[in-house]
Amino acid sequence: MNIDAWVWWLIGAAGLGIGLVITTLPELGMLAAGAVAAAVVGGMGGGAVLQVVVFAVVSVALIAVVRPIAARHGAQRPRLATGIDALKGKQAVVLERVDGNGGRIKLAGEIWSARALNTELAYEVGQEVDVVDIEGATAIVM
Repeated sequence: MNIDAWVWWLIGAAGLGIGLVITTLPELGMLAAGAVAAAVVGGMGGGAVLQVVVFAVVSVALIAVVRPIAARHGAQRPRLATGIDALKGKQAVVLERVDGNGGRIKLAGEIWSARALNTELAYEVGQEVDVVDIEGATAIVM
């Protein structure tokens, strides 16, 4: 039994696709796309040299174009902070004196335990403070 070259390219693309799923390396997906392009060329009667050239060109082009875009998107921080990250940098009002040992603040409509970042400072009732961090259920303020 003689299997056409385009079938081998599809088998290679499937193998690369399986590798992509297992390893989550996006480069394998780009190589798989190159193999599919080579299979199309092979199915249309293109010679072996043309198939290899198409595979190489498509794979390298995808890696050269898609990788930098993906890296740029991966490096961006989320635009919308949620959870504890959304509270950092917010202002709060002191409800019970806050010092290095503790106290209470009203932050985002909720009452939080708090302590001063600088243990030598104290904040009195009614004073506005900035939340610099959250440790567990305690807001660190200054």
